[in-house]
Amino acid sequence: MELAKRVQSLTPSSTLAITAKAKALKAEGHDVIGLGAGEPDFNTPSYIMEAAKRAMDEGKTKYTPAGGIPELKNAITAKLHRDQQLTYTNEQIIVTTGAKHALYSLFQVILDKDDEVIVPAPYWVSYPEQIKLAEGNPVIVSADESTDFKLTPERLKETITSKTKAVIINSPSNPTGMMYTKEELEALGQVCVEEDILIVSDEIYEKLIYTEQQHVSIAQISDALYNQTVIINGLSKSHSMTGWRMGFAAGNKEIIKAMSNLASHSTSNPTSITQYAALAAYTGSEEKVDEMRNAFKGRLDALYDLLIDIPGIECVKPAGAFYLFPNVKKAADECGFDDVDGWVKALLDEEKVALVPGSGFGSPDNVRLSYATSMDQLEEAAERIKKFVSKYQS
Repeated sequence: MELAKRVQSLTPSSTLAITAKAKALKAEGHDVIGLGAGEPDFNTPSYIMEAAKRAMDEGKTKYTPAGGIPELKNAITAKLHRDQQLTYTNEQIIVTTGAKHALYSLFQVILDKDDEVIVPAPYWVSYPEQIKLAEGNPVIVSADESTDFKLTPERLKETITSKTKAVIINSPSNPTGMMYTKEELEALGQVCVEEDILIVSDEIYEKLIYTEQQHVSIAQISDALYNQTVIINGLSKSHSMTGWRMGFAAGNKEIIKAMSNLASHSTSNPTSITQYAALAAYTGSEEKVDEMRNAFKGRLDALYDLLIDIPGIECVKPAGAFYLFPNVKKAADECGFDDVDGWVKALLDEEKVALVPGSGFGSPDNVRLSYATSMDQLEEAAERIKKFVSKYQS
C-alpha cells in the first residue's frame, strides 16, 4: 500500500535523529555527551507533581472539554494579563497537547492548498513540516549573523505574495536564542497589518531570558496587532514539563473555535491530569522557574566563552532559550570536511559529542548546542570539541 503523499514529503526531525543516535551509542557503553535535546534537565517542580497526584486522587481522570477546562483557561488569561498586559476571554483560548500541537492545529484550520506561510530561517524544525501537512507552502526567508538571525521588515515585505496567509515569529528563538526588540516587532507588525497577514507568535521560551531586555509579545503593541496575532505558548520549557504535553493558543475566537472543533475529532482533550498540573503551574510561585533560568544563564556564559576560544568557531551570544548556534563552517573547512554535517558526524563518531547540524534548521553553516545539561558535561564537551578541531588542524 502506498502512503499518502503528504507524509511521504516529511523530513525526519534532525534533533530527534541525533538524540536517538547518541542514546544508541550510550547503550553500547560509549561515554557520549548529548547536546542535542531541547528540554531542561531539571525535574518538574514538586508542587506541580503534587497537584497532578491530587487530581488523580480526586478522580479528575475523565474527559474534559476538547479545548481545556475552564479553570485552566482562566489561569492562562490571568497569566497573559499579568505578563503581557493582554486581555483575552476563555473563548479566545485553547489548551492543546503541547505547544507543537497548537501550531499543528492552527495551520490545519487556517491553510488551504498552496497557501503560503513565511518562515524565517534559522527555524524550528517542525514549522515547515507542519505547514506542508496542511497542504500549505513554507516560504523560507534566510537570515544570518549580520542581522542576529532576525527577519527584517524589508525582507518580509518583498516576500509577501497574493498567496501569503501568515508569518511565524519565534522570540526568543529556537535554535538561535535571539530576541526581537519592541521596535523590531513594531516594524514587522506594520507590514503584517498593511498586508493583512496573520502573525503566528511562538513565545514558548519567554521565561528564559538572560539579559536586561524584556520579552515583548507582538500582540501587546497595538490593538491592530492584537487582532492580527495568534500566540502559541506552554509550560514545557519554562517549567520543565516537556513530557506532560501542555500548550495553548490565544487569539481570534473564530480561529480558536475551529481549533477546538478539530481537537474534538482528533485528540479530544489534553490529558486531564496534565491540565490540573498546569493549573498549579500558572497559579503557583515562579521561584523554581527563576532558579532554572539562573542556572541556564551561568551555563550560557561559561559555554559561550569556551566555544569562541576554539579556532574556526564563531558565535553570536543569544539573549534567551537554552541554545547556542555557532557558525562552524570555517572549522569544518579547515578540518577538511566537505560540509558541516560531515564535521558533526565525525565529532560524534570520534569524540562522542552530539550536536545538531544547522541544516535541519535551514542554516547549513551552523550547529545547535543545547546547554540544558550539567556544567561538568558542558566543560567536557567544549574540551572534546577543541581537541577534535586541533587534531585535524595540526
